[in-house]
Amino acid sequence: MRIAHAMIEVSNVSHRYGAHEVLKAVNLRIGERRVGIIGANGSGKSTFARLLNGLLIPDEGSVTVDGIDTREDVKAVRRRVGFVFQNPDNQIVFPIVEEDVAFGLRNLKLPKDEVARRVDAVLERYRLERLRDHATHLLSGGEKQMLAISAVLVMEPRYVVLDEPMTLLDLRNKKLVLEIIRGIEQPVVLVTHDLDHLRDFDRIVVFDEGGVMADGPPETAIREYVRAMA
Repeated sequence: MRIAHAMIEVSNVSHRYGAHEVLKAVNLRIGERRVGIIGANGSGKSTFARLLNGLLIPDEGSVTVDGIDTREDVKAVRRRVGFVFQNPDNQIVFPIVEEDVAFGLRNLKLPKDEVARRVDAVLERYRLERLRDHATHLLSGGEKQMLAISAVLVMEPRYVVLDEPMTLLDLRNKKLVLEIIRGIEQPVVLVTHDLDHLRDFDRIVVFDEGGVMADGPPETAIREYVRAMA
């Protein structure tokens, strides 16, 4: 069934932390396969990412996902928009890998055989099958991030938002995680500082001082970003 309004819409959104305005009247529509978000520290990009799945609610304006306002039904929004944090320790819940991947599905009270099928498929696809029974606190940084991504993807969200998921990783694990991200079938929104991660993306949005400074194909947006940072 085709979904009406199948996109994320950010309409005239402003957001503050105390007296500090982090985002200022931002308007964006996101429906492309892969969208990169870049900007200097403090530009508002991580706040923007958190608004997309209702982790934050805008002070002004609205965020809708497939026509659902985050203010009206945040649970439905979070089922549609999976979110991966920079630090995987912030979202790993259970002490064993398999249990952590299954946690969200069990919360939905899905049949046991459906939970098992989806967990098995995700563990195999994202290189965690051999770690199924391992303690999560003993995983490497890269393995933890792959677990965090797997626990989101097993829920089969319609969109996946990742907030600087490779910042804490070494070069080898960055490459592994980036390979996984590039293989995600759903539309992806990736917040990152590394322009090389985004050169094959469909679109890049550049944030600066709480607003959108550039928005377009990678070569155009990156050129504007580099020029502004010079």
